[in-house]
Amino acid sequence: MSSLQLAGKRILITQSDTFMGPTLCEVFKEMGAEVIKDNHLLTDPALPAQIVEQAGYIDVLVINLAIPAPFTRGELVDDSEWSATFSAIVDPLPRLCRAVLPQMIQRQSGKILVMGSASALRGMKRASTYSAARGAQLAYVQAMGVEMAAQGIQINAIAQNFVDNPTYFPEETKANPAFQARIQREVPLGRLVSLREDALFAAYLCSDAADCFVGQVFPVCGGWTT
Repeated sequence: MSSLQLAGKRILITQSDTFMGPTLCEVFKEMGAEVIKDNHLLTDPALPAQIVEQAGYIDVLVINLAIPAPFTRGELVDDSEWSATFSAIVDPLPRLCRAVLPQMIQRQSGKILVMGSASALRGMKRASTYSAARGAQLAYVQAMGVEMAAQGIQINAIAQNFVDNPTYFPEETKANPAFQARIQREVPLGRLVSLREDALFAAYLCSDAADCFVGQVFPVCGGWTT
């Protein structure tokens, strides 16, 4: 992958210190991008517009949102868990898009990539709240992707699972024999997808080579779902 593919692009990455953020920043910089980092948890409704305004010109917006995933049995999920999860990883989406799309529409170019989860594509026990929120992200991407395509703007998502990131797979989890057995049982690849593999694919989707993708959801999960 050429280092020129992101050369000169100004790329804003949200929650750049968590989930996929650090590796995305590293890989995008290697490829010549000017990376604008933001580390806020975007539950404050005013923050997305402020962040975009401060960033100024944005070629690509990477919406990287993550919280510790709730692991509550479905019948025990309460309103506070539900609302807190949606507030952190769903509500920022339209706010960020409202803030950045006017400049992209004016230029008739731009990309938005959402770092989502494959938990929205395959049922998981004790993940109803998290899966629903991640599913809302993907549905939003699909709808906005087809709406913005005629404006020269590509909006897509990566739906990942079993990617070796410390937010969801800390070292103590990976060292657990039961988890290692689960990888062999459930993931055809037989291992976690590396952070760099995931970030390289994200870089491709943010490059000019990916202008043909519209509202698409790309699973990156070692074959856990296809």
